[in-house]
Amino acid sequence: MELALLFFGFVYSVSGFVLHESIPEGHSVFSYIENDIVTASSPSSSQALMVNLTLIEVAASKGAVCLDGTLPGYHLDPGFGSGANSWLIELEGGGWCNNIKTCVYRKTTRRGSSNYMEKQILFKGILSNKAEENPDFFNWNRVKVRYCDGASFSGDSQNEAAKLQFRGQKIWLAAMEELMSKGMQNADQALLSGCSAGGLATIIHCDGFKSLFPNSTQVKCLSDAGFFLDAADVSGGRTMRNLFAGVVQLQEVQKNLPESCLSQFDPTSCFFPQNLVNHVETPLFLLNAAYDSWQVQASLIPASADPYGSWNDCKSNHANCNSSQIQFLQDFRAQMLNALQDFSTEPQAGMFINSCFSHCQSERQELWFTDYSPLLTGKPVAIAVGDWYFDRDSFKAIDCAYPCDNTCHNLVFN
Repeated sequence: MELALLFFGFVYSVSGFVLHESIPEGHSVFSYIENDIVTASSPSSSQALMVNLTLIEVAASKGAVCLDGTLPGYHLDPGFGSGANSWLIELEGGGWCNNIKTCVYRKTTRRGSSNYMEKQILFKGILSNKAEENPDFFNWNRVKVRYCDGASFSGDSQNEAAKLQFRGQKIWLAAMEELMSKGMQNADQALLSGCSAGGLATIIHCDGFKSLFPNSTQVKCLSDAGFFLDAADVSGGRTMRNLFAGVVQLQEVQKNLPESCLSQFDPTSCFFPQNLVNHVETPLFLLNAAYDSWQVQASLIPASADPYGSWNDCKSNHANCNSSQIQFLQDFRAQMLNALQDFSTEPQAGMFINSCFSHCQSERQELWFTDYSPLLTGKPVAIAVGDWYFDRDSFKAIDCAYPCDNTCHNLVFN
């Protein structure tokens, strides 16, 4: 499931659903763009920063290709002023493919082929070039690496019969090599980020990213909405574990997971962030909604686990949940907090875990930094991340349980 299109007033479709975003009382509504699509109704379209797609021409010779064999790509907006030697790399998200059928379908989309990628995308949120929208990173070199492998940039195999190339790890390496040649090798500051499947990729590649630079470079990582839990769904099944098991086996992801994790757990378990984060040595910030809307929709309450639709009203809008359904969601939050216990004690770790029904808060301007963004300890996400990155504050905050936070922007599905 992925957010796909926006209409005026916080309405956008998600795999056949239509979403509205609820806004705290007293705040105005403005048009917001999801997934790099600019609508005519956006008041900021005339000043929007549109950044061209660059294909990595040498990637084919390295075997670093999308699912269909096309070249991978990225979008780069150069830094300026004091940020000219600082680099922010964002790994695009967009789910996974866990079997031949879903990967073959993915080849016909921008998630599996650069033939379908937008030639320009909008840079906003953490990628914005405006200080009033992105106070700490606006003048850095900002890059979005496109996602076309279906395994969080971590697979390395192929299926000749289906003409599928699973080369996420090679795409990662080719993209980093190209960006180093574009000036990233001279970086004095670097931040690897990503949302959703890109957030998982950020955790997987965080230490590898750090290894590209000398010790004098300050390198940290930000995983947004990437903390997927190995949790039971409403039927008691393991929807998320079954999905990840298919991804890992099909794309031979175990080749690129930490040996320190694989010595303790099976490969599928080591694809789950709860088992990965304690093996990451580079400073890592976890930005996550405690009631992550993607996980609620796709892994906790998938249609396969609720054949009679008894969860449909609650699944669409948390305001419609009964007390036992809310308790199930509270139990999911408790599992997340339990999984974060060891990580939270790490001196270099950062956390912004709010009690919203949301997903991907660094990519959306109104969630990243506006006058009415979600707050924890009085700080919006952008300030919390900036304080942590620049060592102004070792930000670690976990929200009280729903419904205590009235600064949330909650997704509502129709």
